[in-house]
Amino acid sequence: MTASTQAAKLATPDFCQGIQYFGEMLPEFETYGKKAAIVSGSTSISDPKDPAVVFQTLLAADALRYLTLQVTASKASGHPGGFASQVEAYAALVMLGHKNIVTEVGHHAPGFYSAMFLDRSLEDMGIETVQQLRDRFREHHGLLGHLSGYIPGILSPAGPLGQGQHFAMAAARLNPDKLFPVTIGDGGLGEPYIMSSMAHFHTAYPGMTNFLPVLVWNGFSQEHHSMVSTQSNEQMMAYWHGNGFEEVVLVDAKDFDDQDQQGNFVDSTAFSLKQRLTFTEAVLIAADEATKSALSGTRTVFIIKQLKGAGVHARGAKSHNLYAMHTLDNPDIVNALKARALAPEAWQLVRTNFERAGGGPASRVAVTESILELPEIKDLPLEEYAIGGDPKVATTAMGRLVGKVGECDRSFLVTNADGNEASGIANINQALKIIHPVEDPLYNQKPGGQVYEPLSEDACAGLAAGSALMGSRTLWCSYESFAINGLPIWQTVTQAMTELRRPTPSTVTLFTAGALEQGRNGWTHQRPEVEAYFAAMMRNGNVFPLFPLDANCIQVAYEWALTTKNKGIVITASKSPLPIRTTFEQGRKALEDGAIVLQEASGNKTVVFAVVGDMVLLPVLEAASSLAVQEVGVRVVSIINPRRLYRPSDVAWDSCAEPDGHFLDNAEFDKLFGGDALIGVTAGASGMLEPIMLRSTAKRDTFAWKRGETTASPAQLMALNGLTAENLVNRAMELVNQ
Repeated sequence: MTASTQAAKLATPDFCQGIQYFGEMLPEFETYGKKAAIVSGSTSISDPKDPAVVFQTLLAADALRYLTLQVTASKASGHPGGFASQVEAYAALVMLGHKNIVTEVGHHAPGFYSAMFLDRSLEDMGIETVQQLRDRFREHHGLLGHLSGYIPGILSPAGPLGQGQHFAMAAARLNPDKLFPVTIGDGGLGEPYIMSSMAHFHTAYPGMTNFLPVLVWNGFSQEHHSMVSTQSNEQMMAYWHGNGFEEVVLVDAKDFDDQDQQGNFVDSTAFSLKQRLTFTEAVLIAADEATKSALSGTRTVFIIKQLKGAGVHARGAKSHNLYAMHTLDNPDIVNALKARALAPEAWQLVRTNFERAGGGPASRVAVTESILELPEIKDLPLEEYAIGGDPKVATTAMGRLVGKVGECDRSFLVTNADGNEASGIANINQALKIIHPVEDPLYNQKPGGQVYEPLSEDACAGLAAGSALMGSRTLWCSYESFAINGLPIWQTVTQAMTELRRPTPSTVTLFTAGALEQGRNGWTHQRPEVEAYFAAMMRNGNVFPLFPLDANCIQVAYEWALTTKNKGIVITASKSPLPIRTTFEQGRKALEDGAIVLQEASGNKTVVFAVVGDMVLLPVLEAASSLAVQEVGVRVVSIINPRRLYRPSDVAWDSCAEPDGHFLDNAEFDKLFGGDALIGVTAGASGMLEPIMLRSTAKRDTFAWKRGETTASPAQLMALNGLTAENLVNRAMELVNQ
């Protein structure tokens, strides 16, 4: 360290504590760095062509590169390369006053954390210095390896690729006066749903253009060249134009290269300072053009084309992540940090600009940092049917309530890829209308409706779950067998909700047409193994699969769901008319206790049937009648809310942001499930019975779904899976006679 650098270090701002290397003052600083480009009282720069603005944006880009690399190298772990290739674009967006920036690239997390540090958002979690930034990267209660709603200023989680655009579109729908840029990696662009989800959103909401995809086109994915690396600029622009984007703004670093770099993707940090500034100015002008275009009603994409790893320890896919040898003593790390090092005065200038941009730290001004005000839902049209009366369709009963919610709350959205009419909930379409540019009363469709129906479960789950995360009420409807295609983002959101720093409406689903109702369609429509997914997620602490057994129970289940926060609530019900077996009062108690006794008869010994589902009750009740004739006591228990039946220690409920620690105690559990033998029965995955099997001490067994087949009736399909009254009776007698 030189004497001048040492002197500079002594004068460093407190937040710089922990910076490994400081650089010399650039000569241009005396001209362009005397005062912050974003003046006090302003929220953005005034002119993207101003040389001082350009110079200070370049400083911001190098500050982001430096912090991203040092933070990751401090743990010899993390992903610096992808974010490094687009920092000029990110810095430009911030300088233009935008703080609601989303990403679909979880590997950009250390870059986003660096930005949140620079604008002082991380002070809300006690991170005030670079040393603390380093110490808490990838640590428990610190800066997670991938983006999370736990981090101040971060709008949404990011981990699995192909999801960020959903969050940007959801936020744009709910906040039409704000811009939501979303960075998309060119490796992630290969995910199958990104473009199709945006295309349907554009069709449904043609005037809602206030989300801006920012394609980070750097030529590489995680371990190889990206699949779009061979496209020309013209081909890439045509691709976006062909998918409905009217304005494509592209900046290619290659056009500014004065170092004769080989290949189509180059590193702007290798340019002369003059050309670096020229390139940065071009990015600023392009970002300004793109943001204004998007906010003025034009479907716009902004593309920055620059080599992956620009300005960090390696280039191309080799820059993607760090390995164990990439410590702060590694020569490649040291050299890269020294090359990007800034003088203390430059650090202070960057911080001042980032803090002022957008009106303050993202932790204060981002839309997700406050609770979205929603209208109160009053007077749900609950209709209690008489026990033993005419059979009713449960989904239709719930659909009537859904229509009322949409009438009370115009931001409420229902999504369905398979068609509400096919699920017994045509009344939702009739009340709220399918969103479509073509108005047609025959199909209950018109512009401005509240039912979003793309033929993509990912698009349905994405906009519904994303909107819930952003603070709005939603309902995602699907067939149980198809829901699996939308579950990745739903799982991401529910996990994020466990650690979210604010309450938000639960993300609610309605899954209909279970396997038993799809016999003639064969195994392609019979995939109840999706229930195993939810069974595993129950242990997260905030996921509640609900199995209402009739049209009364489903109404109180949805009534309860509407009152909850930060949960994932899965309502699975039949679209076939089924008997009414419970009152509202019984249904509410079952939601609280987890289950309800439907039928009980005494005998010499007692067999308990613990049943998940509605139609599968038919063979169980038949078996109960046969056992009663043989003087065997039988108790049929319908499991409505299995999460309540775990032991508290089984579930991570106490670590949730909105903890729900209610579980059925041992005495009440024994009242429901105590007996000489216990048989768990489900027409879905056996994992849903785990809470009962863990706690029961009786002789026990499980009857569950095996696989789908083409059949003529639900009874035949159940028989093929062993779910018959005869089999249940035989196994019950074996257990009680052992």
